[in-house]
Amino acid sequence: MISVHGLTKVFPGGVRALDSLDLDIGEGEFFALLGPSGCGKTTLLRSIAGLETPTSGRIGIGQTDVTALPPGRRDVAMVFQDYALFPHMDVTANIAYPLRIKKTPRARREARAAEVAARLSLSELLGRRPGQLSGGQQQRVALARAIACHPRVFLFDEPLSNLDARLRLEARTFLKRLQDELGVTTVFVTHDQGEALALAHRIAVMDAGRITQVGTPAEIFHRPATPFVASFIGSTPMNLLPGEVSGDTLRVAGAVLPAPEGLPDGGPIVYGLRPEYTDLSPTARTDGFAGRVAVLENLGTASLVTLEGDGHLVQAVAPEGDEPAVGATVWAVPRRGRALVYHDDRLAGQI
Repeated sequence: MISVHGLTKVFPGGVRALDSLDLDIGEGEFFALLGPSGCGKTTLLRSIAGLETPTSGRIGIGQTDVTALPPGRRDVAMVFQDYALFPHMDVTANIAYPLRIKKTPRARREARAAEVAARLSLSELLGRRPGQLSGGQQQRVALARAIACHPRVFLFDEPLSNLDARLRLEARTFLKRLQDELGVTTVFVTHDQGEALALAHRIAVMDAGRITQVGTPAEIFHRPATPFVASFIGSTPMNLLPGEVSGDTLRVAGAVLPAPEGLPDGGPIVYGLRPEYTDLSPTARTDGFAGRVAVLENLGTASLVTLEGDGHLVQAVAPEGDEPAVGATVWAVPRRGRALVYHDDRLAGQI
């Protein structure tokens, strides 16, 4: 449904926001663009919308090359971070605005606004203005406006970032159900990996104007392609420790671990292990990382334990009630098959 080929955007001053980027998004797919601030994800979204003119490259929607088309002729609807509602218009007028631009007769556009408002539980708010609505209600009005014109593509630019934690969870569930129901191709920009993992069919992780990895949430979480992706994905940061290959073993922060096949002897590696897949042992283990418990952070049903070793920090998640005491010496032991090994900045194996 959406194809991007060789897309480059260079802003005045030489800032390269997009660097020869290629991407294909399937029809009906919920696709997330994920990455840190300044990685180019919003520039890519705005380029698809027609709000940014690429320096070079091509954008297609369906069978149409839209690279040179203005936004109004691309048949897309965009929901902005601040919702971009008109403060002087009531909810009905805000929802119906895209139909007004298309010169739809007033009676038809008001009927369509009422129909969409009913679907999003906004019927009782049709006469109010945005200033009289909560953040969650304003978001639903922005969604209703996007839905009203039956677009081929929804584009979301961090639409949940202005909501509090409880409303974000509610809105996330609502968005997922709505997209499943409508089946409209959706591109969702976020820097929150939890949102991307929960909502998307597939995710593209971006860095410095390029796509580092594309995959399903499970693929991105369990087999991140680079240390950058590994460090960015997960509710707790992945442990990334330097090590080296010694024959058929790895030597990492005092631990001796099996090495994947094909690594050069003596070569440097990066060892990755999620805290969730790290067990704690009070007794010495050659296959574990020794450290003193420096910090305990309560996660609700578990605790994040930070161990301070000889020149390294390792984090593990301990179940509620099984946390070691601060100051105790314990060993962080990787679960079998859960650790990742990176060589030359690429995933080399799983052990």
